[in-house]
Amino acid sequence: MRAHLRKPTGPLPERIADIARQIGRLRGLSPLLVLTFLALPGCASRPGPEALAVVPDENSTASFVTIDVVTNRRFDVTSRSYSDLRSHKMQLERFTLSVPPNHKLTRIEWSKGDPDPAKKFVVTEREIRPTSELGTASVAAGAVRLKPGKRDVVIFVHGYNYNFQESLFRLAQLVADGGLDDAPVLFAWPSAASVTGYVADRDAITYSRDDLVHVLNTLAGQPQVGRITLFGHSMGAMLVVEALRQLRLTGQDRTIERLGDVVLAAPDIDIDVFRRQMEIIGPLDPPLTLLVAPDDRALKISARLTGSRSRLGTRDVQDPRVQALANTNGIRVIDISDVSSPDATMHSRFVGLVTVFPRMRGERDPVLVQAGAFVLEPLAAVLIPAHPR
Repeated sequence: MRAHLRKPTGPLPERIADIARQIGRLRGLSPLLVLTFLALPGCASRPGPEALAVVPDENSTASFVTIDVVTNRRFDVTSRSYSDLRSHKMQLERFTLSVPPNHKLTRIEWSKGDPDPAKKFVVTEREIRPTSELGTASVAAGAVRLKPGKRDVVIFVHGYNYNFQESLFRLAQLVADGGLDDAPVLFAWPSAASVTGYVADRDAITYSRDDLVHVLNTLAGQPQVGRITLFGHSMGAMLVVEALRQLRLTGQDRTIERLGDVVLAAPDIDIDVFRRQMEIIGPLDPPLTLLVAPDDRALKISARLTGSRSRLGTRDVQDPRVQALANTNGIRVIDISDVSSPDATMHSRFVGLVTVFPRMRGERDPVLVQAGAFVLEPLAAVLIPAHPR
């Protein structure tokens, strides 16, 4: 017999709670987990294509972030945005965004019908580049145009349930808050941007693997580019690891050697699958970094949706098995539970972490180049070795 949701009645909060209870019964999830799922990025009012409208900024007190976007989302000519549909070829576009002088750390001050650069993040310039330039120095040229000589690059691979606007503005916020010198590149894969699109997003990850490999090879082949940092969040971490595995299987070791830090934040990856992936990839130099938190509610839901399979991002650094995994594969596993979360899911702590890592780099913490299991103390910006239980 097929189960159906009945139409909820009453005030909005009661209707939401009623829906959570019904979905929980159908899926075998607790109402709390379902409410957390509904609270994932973009489940409330989310930015549409209007957020990409160009607004000239004459406010001299604003700061600016320039981002090169490489995407295999399909471009919508009418809205001048990128949809959740998949494109057979990648597109390159350069965006400049202004950061309001009143910006608060970890937040994105969205423009909701009032694109005021003095108060909101807004796009001030955008330029579509020819697709053919992906195979030349265009990406690298965009990366170094603000600074002579070699420049390091950071590639951000967003997670599940992101639309294009959210991924672009999130990277702008990260760059602004972290004061990053690295040239930011966004790899925007075609997430369905829907709570119910979990399976579709996993398929989109597989669809996008070769495209991310192409971007990495392109950047690694440019002499103007220095160190390449690869950062994947949530399901985007799965895409990063799959790309690394593909590079290793096809003998493209030189591209892997050009990578600096590879960071997986709250990785939504089956722990057994990750072990098999690392058997192919092998240890990286510097070590691959996992940012984990056992209280990540979004990953607990993911585990239930995937048949109670444990997710990599919720591992306990004091678990001897986790420490063995780190030491065997040359991985750095860091518990970031003490970093404040911008929402109730506990899934996006990386947003606040961007202000901590630059301090650790500046102090040249020797632990940053070591494999093992650690706990991050955010106020002091130090890593404390985790002792087995």
